[in-house]
Amino acid sequence: MAANMKLLAAVLLVCFADFTSVSSSPVPVVIWHGMGDSCCNPLSMGSIKKLIEKNIHDVYVRSLEIGSSIEEDTLNGFFMNVNDQINMVCQKLATDKKLQSGYNAIGFSQGGQFLRAIAQRCPSPPMLNLISVGGQHQGVFGLPHCPASATICEYVRKLLDKGAYISEIQSRLVQAEYWHDPLNENEYKAKSVFLADINQETTVNQTYKTNLQKLKNLVLVKFLQDTMVEPRESEWFGYYKPGQDKDLYTMFESPLYTEDKLGLKTLNATGRLHFLSSDSDHLQFTEQWFIDNILNKFLK
Repeated sequence: MAANMKLLAAVLLVCFADFTSVSSSPVPVVIWHGMGDSCCNPLSMGSIKKLIEKNIHDVYVRSLEIGSSIEEDTLNGFFMNVNDQINMVCQKLATDKKLQSGYNAIGFSQGGQFLRAIAQRCPSPPMLNLISVGGQHQGVFGLPHCPASATICEYVRKLLDKGAYISEIQSRLVQAEYWHDPLNENEYKAKSVFLADINQETTVNQTYKTNLQKLKNLVLVKFLQDTMVEPRESEWFGYYKPGQDKDLYTMFESPLYTEDKLGLKTLNATGRLHFLSSDSDHLQFTEQWFIDNILNKFLK
């Protein structure tokens, strides 16, 4: 009997130790870079990855690479159909064993709306918190600055000037796929192959709404001095009023919110929708701001 009791005690200790180890493991983090950037740039995503790892002990951070090299990853941020990128990332996340119990997601610039599409379309593994840092959730109507080579940026501008809603451009140019022309809302809704879909502009996909409402928190960061995103209010789901490009509406005045097409009203009513700001230009935040506002509040 004594021997059996000792064996039982030993088994319980091992089980308790395993449970403690698993339960105390930090939630993994997935990050997605913006236009003109890559997964592993030491001055941007590489630095962010190290900052998260430094402040959250033993955390697993996956910085998404779209392609098989840094060069390909950067180019795909301009010239790979966004829906194909979403499908690729869904597969990457589904086969990553370290993410199966859930993960937190941080999207930078266009990575913000791309990760929202992941939350809406790919609920497994579960995204717990979604943090959009300068994401353009109502799209853009301008490309004033482009953080890539002058050749690429000029080519992108020429394509957008030629016609963002031409099918060949919509299917190949990333920035055209979240180009939102307030002067022609009908054409945008009819021909946008990405943004109009995830924003429920024509038909309401109940699954998108249900999946987004599973988030513990949706955090939206706007840069108050943003000179890249036009209009910067898009970072908080605001945009130009239809028919012109001067007057703006807020998220609370948008059909997305008033008709609760995405569940934003529900998230807000339950205290899970958060608006943060940085009094700086696009993605120009300090490490301390990121630690205080993102890591300490939503990831630890």
